[in-house]
Amino acid sequence: MNAASGVLNHVVLQAISCTVPNNIVGNDQFVERFGDGVDKFSKMTGIYQRCIAIPEQTTSDLSYVAVKQIFDSGKVIPESIDALIFVTQTPDYILPSTACVLHHRLGLKKECLAFDINLGCSGFAYGLFVAGSLCRREGIRSVLLCGGDTISKLVSSVDKSSAMLFGDGGYAALLEYTDASDNPWSYLYGTDGAGAKSIIIPSGAHRNKNGAHDVREFGEGVLRSDYDLYLDGIDVFNFTISEVPSAIKRLMKQAERCPENTDFLVLHQANLFILKQIAKMTNFPMEKVPVTIDRFGNTSSASIPLALCDALAVSSVTSAQRVVLAGFGVGLSWGVISMVLSPDCCLPVVYSNDSYTDGALNHG
Repeated sequence: MNAASGVLNHVVLQAISCTVPNNIVGNDQFVERFGDGVDKFSKMTGIYQRCIAIPEQTTSDLSYVAVKQIFDSGKVIPESIDALIFVTQTPDYILPSTACVLHHRLGLKKECLAFDINLGCSGFAYGLFVAGSLCRREGIRSVLLCGGDTISKLVSSVDKSSAMLFGDGGYAALLEYTDASDNPWSYLYGTDGAGAKSIIIPSGAHRNKNGAHDVREFGEGVLRSDYDLYLDGIDVFNFTISEVPSAIKRLMKQAERCPENTDFLVLHQANLFILKQIAKMTNFPMEKVPVTIDRFGNTSSASIPLALCDALAVSSVTSAQRVVLAGFGVGLSWGVISMVLSPDCCLPVVYSNDSYTDGALNHG
């Protein structure tokens, strides 16, 4: 497959903050529904619990808390933000852009770009490229990259293949222009749109607005409607194993990296088996591959920043960290990027049930 690759200079990732709902749901709560399938699922995927958004909580609520943590850390003031990018597949509304809603809630200046990117698993890696590219434009020096997903709202609770797979999470990352050019980012991105239907919600948008709302059985223990998430596990696994390890190897060759001179390979938390397979195929020891899926599940585009914050925010690391990030999945798409992070870049994970009423539903 074709891939876009290159180097990005004069950009630094100053801060990463993550928020998860303060509502922990363990797999034991599904035993009555799925029986022995729960234990099999947990051992295969490595997932034992997830943080699930409460009904009134959206992705922008989670990201708002993450942004506030960055502001409170003193790394930047709100008036300095020149652009806000929001990456999600679970927006507050079909329209307007969730970035605009968050822009208002944060009290950012009017002279500020604000827009959404509709992307999931690879969204953080893609967002870093877009935000980093913006930082190099005249008049833009500080960019907030925000996003995440509340995928649990899109999953059938009676679908044993996905009900225990997805958790919810949001993030915020502060990117800034720097005159220094000694730590360039290397990047590599690719897309295989032929696999777009491998991860899909068939109905609800404008291609198919009138799908069946009734829950139907698609296999033993797999029940969902046309408005619930469908994931073809075999297709996604085959795509991941065929594309992602080779992309990581090409990126590392381009960046003159190897497992020995890389501190962490941070992967999208798809499932534990996939993480181990990619680590093995790229010669990374698992101690260099952060794992959070056991506690947070698959959190879509929030999984990479969440893994970074979980691994680095409370560690005793005092030196810069050389990391390779790899997002992959829905689209089908993948993005790999290498960079150097300062030891104080990652902030502790916040648990929150914060929600927001902006009055949009009372527009009448």
